[in-house]
Amino acid sequence: MDDNTKILANLLPELRRGTLVLSVLSQLAEPVYGYSLVQDLSGKGVEVEANTLYPLLRRLEKQGLVMSEWETTSNKPRKYYMRNMKGTQVYGELKKQWAEMVGCVNALLTEEKQNG
Repeated sequence: MDDNTKILANLLPELRRGTLVLSVLSQLAEPVYGYSLVQDLSGKGVEVEANTLYPLLRRLEKQGLVMSEWETTSNKPRKYYMRNMKGTQVYGELKKQWAEMVGCVNALLTEEKQNG
């Protein structure tokens, strides 16, 4: 593995980690259980492992952005997660901030292409 590959291998997870909260909140408009959320995100190109997702969901719940409820009517009880009103408001603000950041970074990258 060359030096650039090693550097990228360290930087890419940081880049992804910074978008994970926004990605997760975007999928919690309706109740969804953890494993299904892992699959949904993966299907949309956002790879997240269960051992990363569940602590994040617990943290979001502790922050008052997500609520959870156990569904026990089936053979396999599942905990469903969903954004609450506060979570939806925070998600809306994060989306605005994301759009601004993407615009700024794209402008920098475009500027670099023109100058480079």
